[in-house]
Amino acid sequence: MRFLSPGFLFALLTIAIPVIIHLFNFRKFKKIYFSNVRFLKDVQLQTSSRQHLRERLILASRILAITFLVFAFARPYIPDSDAQNSSQRQVLSIYIDNSMSMELRNREGTLLEEAKRRAKELASAYGLNDRFQLLTNDFEGKYHRLLSFDEFLEAVDDVKLSRAHKDLAQILGRQKEIFLKEPNSVKTVYLISDFQHNMLPQAAVAADSTYKLRLVRLKATEQTNSSVDSVWFQSAIHRPGDSEKLIVRLRNYSDEQAEAIPIKLSINGKQKALGMVSIPPGQQAVDTLIFSGLKSGWQQAEIEIKDFPVVFDDKFYFSFQVQESMPVLIINGDSENQYLNAVYGSDPFFRIENVAAGNINYSALNSYSLIILNELKEISDGLAQQLKIHISRGANMIVYPYLGDDQAELRKFLQVLGTDLPMQVISEEAKVTAINLQHPVFKGVFDQIPQKMDLPVAKKYVRFNSQSRLSSQKLMELQGGIPFFSEYRLGSGKIYLSAVPLNAETSNFARHSVFVPIMYQTALLSVRNQNLFHQLNSEQMIELPKITLKSNQTLKLKNAGFEAIPDLRQHENYSQLYIADQIKQSGNYQLHKADSLLAVLSFNDSGSESDMSFAENQEIKDKFSGRKIDLIEPDSGSIKNEIKTINQGLSLWKVCLILALLFFAFEILLIRFYNRTQIKPLHN
Repeated sequence: MRFLSPGFLFALLTIAIPVIIHLFNFRKFKKIYFSNVRFLKDVQLQTSSRQHLRERLILASRILAITFLVFAFARPYIPDSDAQNSSQRQVLSIYIDNSMSMELRNREGTLLEEAKRRAKELASAYGLNDRFQLLTNDFEGKYHRLLSFDEFLEAVDDVKLSRAHKDLAQILGRQKEIFLKEPNSVKTVYLISDFQHNMLPQAAVAADSTYKLRLVRLKATEQTNSSVDSVWFQSAIHRPGDSEKLIVRLRNYSDEQAEAIPIKLSINGKQKALGMVSIPPGQQAVDTLIFSGLKSGWQQAEIEIKDFPVVFDDKFYFSFQVQESMPVLIINGDSENQYLNAVYGSDPFFRIENVAAGNINYSALNSYSLIILNELKEISDGLAQQLKIHISRGANMIVYPYLGDDQAELRKFLQVLGTDLPMQVISEEAKVTAINLQHPVFKGVFDQIPQKMDLPVAKKYVRFNSQSRLSSQKLMELQGGIPFFSEYRLGSGKIYLSAVPLNAETSNFARHSVFVPIMYQTALLSVRNQNLFHQLNSEQMIELPKITLKSNQTLKLKNAGFEAIPDLRQHENYSQLYIADQIKQSGNYQLHKADSLLAVLSFNDSGSESDMSFAENQEIKDKFSGRKIDLIEPDSGSIKNEIKTINQGLSLWKVCLILALLFFAFEILLIRFYNRTQIKPLHN
């Protein structure tokens, strides 16, 4: 047994006080006069031995009570079998949770400020020769080394809130790395956190006996919180001046109703729409914001809500592009098609380019989101392969066949794509009998569905088999379920296959009322869906149209007061931007090549920090099954002495205090009940 404060043992000298009292009986005797001594026969006197026993028991109880009281102040302990050797240097890795949830407050202030104070307190419980590592969610390289006590205090003062998030498995893995450089030291890991549920890993953390693990849990006052969960447009196509409908989804993370949460939409710094929504406890709610008047170009947007007192997640960023025009490439066989020129030429949004089959610029295919093949008699293998690659990357293609007797060229081309293949050319009239009104092509086309709809009629058409290797849908069917206009998915793009060309000799399709909306919708649906936002602090590849850089050029990702050079990885038909941990703050970031704006990329938190639910102590311990952990829940006082006590081993001061009180109580009982004179009546 050892003592944490051995200086108090000098107080054992006070044991001399009851001993002196015992040796020198200071009690004064009082004389009592009796008229007749015969009455003394009625009293049975205590024997001398009985009196001596009583006095010795009282003396012993007093000595033991004083002894254990002094021991309690000296704080005795029994060292653990693996107690720290004072001759060895101790290495401590101290993690301070600086996630956004640590912005919450309790009686001590914000949780982050308390965490910094607790880190300093536990460091002060160790010696000057011990070394410390500071770790936060940022995993900064400058802290991947051991610090002296003074360096550690300075580093703690510099800790700021961060939007980075790490779970327990990642944190412990990083802390173990520093221990590899200190094989002969006593190692201890401290985790100072509020221990949100999102901090717990999916699987239990593997046991490791090479270091001691201690958790310092901080608690905030209970708070309610709501945040923006996601946003999306009702339509992926954005044209200048068009009316836009933005759907905003909010989530309530508390057990109370969130009443009348105000929503504000700003685009390019200007307010565009307002909304308000109430959210049931623990549920989601959506609101639709309608606005218009956008000009062409990239739009930097922001959704803001008012939700006190938790405000770090009240803003949500996203970006999108309003196209000034849409280029459409028409590859013709013998001549241009008047119907295609008319339908797209009537809207200045569409920019048509007609080319012959033998005069195609393959390198420019990436600039067209819609390609139309108009009655091609011959399709080269090179064109087929280029079109397949381009469509799989997200473009759309419409094929209007050439109705010659020999369909070998069309069959060979469609075999490359994997669609249905032509069987034969049918020269008899057939009427379209079914139309798939649930398909996105017909969305919003009909205000009211007529009972008897007038549909196109084919006079001569190609009959296709139904053995496609691709996912397909029939937009319109002839009698007997024969496909008239079908869709096939190839990678990220779509192929639309028509059974008839666009001329009056083969059908009335080009003159029918459904032709214009079909051509418009297939063109608009060919716009490549772009991500409105990306998740912060996650390694990801962002796909962009092909970016060509000169030998001395670099890309730059910019925001107010921020600039970084992202990693660009080139592919044959597109480029990929690699985003690792360069982006630390949510917001809208501009991607520049020299002075040219290429894109706007938006980043937001994953939303895990918005969930203000915290793990129970048993849940935390279950993640460390198979090993001993110390879980410390500090009160308003310092944890320095508590850390010292834990370091030493089994503390005995409470046992000593209880024993001291027991012996004081035993002394009182002896004095009160042991000195009673027993009187026995005389028998004649």
